[in-house]
Amino acid sequence: MKNYVDLHVHSTASDGTLTPSQLVDCALKKGLSAFALTDHDTTAGIPEALQAAKGTALEVIPGIELSTTWLGKDVHIVGLDLDFENVWFQETLSRFQASRDERNEKILALLQKEGIPITGAAMEEAFPGSVWTRAHFARFLLDHHFVGSVREAFDRYLGDHARCYVPREKVTPFQAVRLIKETGGIAVFAHPALCRFGADRLESLTAELKHAGLDAMETLYSTYRPSDEAAMTRLARRHGLKPSGGSDFHGSNKPDISLGTGLGNLCIPMEILTNLRDR
Repeated sequence: MKNYVDLHVHSTASDGTLTPSQLVDCALKKGLSAFALTDHDTTAGIPEALQAAKGTALEVIPGIELSTTWLGKDVHIVGLDLDFENVWFQETLSRFQASRDERNEKILALLQKEGIPITGAAMEEAFPGSVWTRAHFARFLLDHHFVGSVREAFDRYLGDHARCYVPREKVTPFQAVRLIKETGGIAVFAHPALCRFGADRLESLTAELKHAGLDAMETLYSTYRPSDEAAMTRLARRHGLKPSGGSDFHGSNKPDISLGTGLGNLCIPMEILTNLRDR
């Protein structure tokens, strides 16, 4: 896969199952030219990934995926080429993380009401040093035999319409875009087709994000159907946004998704990254 990249990848620093070093090994075996480490609401894995790639032909792009809410639905913004050591960036990120922590406490309480003996201490023991997402709660339920699969955990407890779902609060996608831009990064609307907005609302959101400084949109993504890819490409063009793409690789937490190739037919050429950087 020489001259191909993957601009949306997760490690154990959030809800992936490969460490940053293991991701580098995997990317090298795949022959990727570059990948972006875009863990949820944290840059904790980036130093390890950069160190692991040192002296190789692989470029590790410092990134992040910020989880936000708009009109009651989850909206994710990917940041690429981050100045992740910037003190102001990390201070602001800590405030964003506080919103996630509040949500996780509410999820814990709801799961306990369902009769599941889950605690914060047990989650920390199971996932030390990770920024918890719903995938972590699903893995806990599976590992402790409360459900038979991760899908069942989402269907019964954690999905958007399940009884233990808690929406994110406080952080908006516009705040996320501004944070990325103000530290010199590239702001990308992640998997917009998965937001489940109607066409008019998605159009409106995209226009507002562009006004806030959005650079690009994921027009290439693992689970897009050809119709999704075509629709997102047209949407990006209407708003003057550049194309981006990524597998959203999570390791065994999304076992059908492979690094670089997604479901098997994903190809993101280096020209996509070069175009994003041509500002």
